[in-house]
Amino acid sequence: MAYLLDTHTFLWLVADDDQLPVSVKKRLSDINVPCFLSIASYWEIAIKKQIGKLDLKIGFEELFRFSERNQIEIVSINETHLTTLLNLEFINNDPFDRIIVSQAVSEDLVLISRDKKLKNYKVKLQWE
Repeated sequence: MAYLLDTHTFLWLVADDDQLPVSVKKRLSDINVPCFLSIASYWEIAIKKQIGKLDLKIGFEELFRFSERNQIEIVSINETHLTTLLNLEFINNDPFDRIIVSQAVSEDLVLISRDKKLKNYKVKLQWE
């Protein structure tokens, strides 16, 4: 088993935010379970920061260093992910959610997300 972090999960982990349940923090701290983050999450963070919808307490570049220090591997977007995306039902119109779900499905990763809309996809989803 391996995890793909949704964008909010990653941001809450970085900020040590109380919105991230202790059970999730514990699961993500298990060094025997690989953790991944989509490059789309960095793109989403950059866009939201640029348009004023996200206030980061640390520099954007520090997010990459946090990933490295915590052994969170970045998943690029590839042809398989895009093919999976094309075959997803159009349940959610958020392009970031859709590509992240596609990556989780394609790579057989458990998506760690609080987003209840994602339950409608055929994706392994966990929260608490």
